[in-house]
Amino acid sequence: MALISQVKQKTYQDSVRLMRVSETVSNLQAVTQAIVAMGTAANKRVLAEVGLMTDMVAQAEANDLVIVIEAESDTAAQQALARAEAILAESTVTETQDQQSIPVRTFEQAKRSLSAANLALISVPGPHAKLEAAKALNAGMHVFMFSDNVTLADELALKQWAVSKGLLMMGPGCGTAIINGVALAFANVVRRGPVGVVGASGTGLQEVTSLIDRGGGGISQAIGVGGRDLSESIGGLMMMQGITMLSNDPATEVIVLISKPPAESVMAHMLDGARRSGKPVVVNFLGSGRQGEEKGIIFTTTIEDTAKAALQQANRTNAIHFGIDPVEQDKLAAGERQRLSAGQTYLRGLFSGGSLCDEAMVILHQYLPGIYSNIPLMPEYALEDAWQSKEHSCIDLGEEEFTQGRPHPMIDLRLRQERLLAEAEDPTVAVILLDVVIGYGSHDNPAGALGPTIKAAKDRAAAQGRYLPVITHVCGTAQDPQGLQQQEQILREAGALVLPTNAQAARVAAAIIS
Repeated sequence: MALISQVKQKTYQDSVRLMRVSETVSNLQAVTQAIVAMGTAANKRVLAEVGLMTDMVAQAEANDLVIVIEAESDTAAQQALARAEAILAESTVTETQDQQSIPVRTFEQAKRSLSAANLALISVPGPHAKLEAAKALNAGMHVFMFSDNVTLADELALKQWAVSKGLLMMGPGCGTAIINGVALAFANVVRRGPVGVVGASGTGLQEVTSLIDRGGGGISQAIGVGGRDLSESIGGLMMMQGITMLSNDPATEVIVLISKPPAESVMAHMLDGARRSGKPVVVNFLGSGRQGEEKGIIFTTTIEDTAKAALQQANRTNAIHFGIDPVEQDKLAAGERQRLSAGQTYLRGLFSGGSLCDEAMVILHQYLPGIYSNIPLMPEYALEDAWQSKEHSCIDLGEEEFTQGRPHPMIDLRLRQERLLAEAEDPTVAVILLDVVIGYGSHDNPAGALGPTIKAAKDRAAAQGRYLPVITHVCGTAQDPQGLQQQEQILREAGALVLPTNAQAARVAAAIIS
């Protein structure tokens, strides 16, 4: 094996772009591992853990760009390094009909170039994100902060300032939003319509907006607020700001709120604000168990039901079905269950979306004893080692222990492919549950990458005399670059059972066992 590295001093690149470069280079022939990342302490720890630390990388600083390649030969490693450098050097300059856009390096330059812009997307290292956000807010701009590693104190200060100026401060760690029809970060292509969404859960927001689109409706605005917004410390400042803005938006007829359960004091304040909006409000606090109508607010327990309720409130239809009714789901589960062998007992969920993992566990908990996880519903079901499943387990592979120094699993599927094959070797596994998230930012063809692995996993089980059901759901729309129907067909051809919603996939997986 050959191991080579390069450090580009004082060269910052967006983390999402670096994830994509890492994925591209890792897939080159004869390359075993490739990581392209900033030289932060956290990233260097990961490099050391996976055996990719070199003396040169050890000296790198947080603002240095690090490229590390492990390949079968020195020639292959050098070729991969050259490919990485070529991708990184690709100009982001675009040409319009009558002029060439010039790359800018500061907020001030960008503002001068686009004087009418009123939203800034910030994706810089956490310690620098506050300053850039402050510049944008000071200029009267809304902020979408993809950056994480921002302190609670800084988040609170920025959000208080944004509220005082009537602006949005989405994030930190905000993964998705759709503002005036423009998809930001990881988001799906949905039609415009009367439903406005405010969400503190990334893939939860993606799932509900995609299902509303697939149900014939559309989205006015989808506002992500960041995972900490509903904590006691932040007080739901941006969720309330989102509600206020949607209340005043003539294009929004129905408001949807989706998040994990907020702190109690935050919840009461937020629901009071929702009731004062003067518009129908549908709320899903994932895992709270609240359902039905309470004082004018409709509570739902699954994201599928949230989308249905929103569509009904928008008067699109009173009978909304996303493909497969409960009777048909039971038939599908029975057909898979009868092919299992003695000893096949447990479910293994491998998710790229944290909110989809949460929703699946909420549903599975109704049918199965306990679901172990790295993001458990209850502390007693926390996995001691997220890299090792136990009994019934659902893993969020987008959590920090899996993504430090590695691309997110919505971009790079290698880690999930490896885990899927490992789970297939376990004779006690009865079903594997997967999500596939498409849209902007995600892998160009996730089903194409997962398909051969699903087939290989099923073949391995068959070689040992077992049948292995694989249940999947594709979160996305027909208009997404990857194509919803195309992705679903690839998975079916690989032998997976494809359900139209994440909730239905979880129910069918549970029914196969229970």
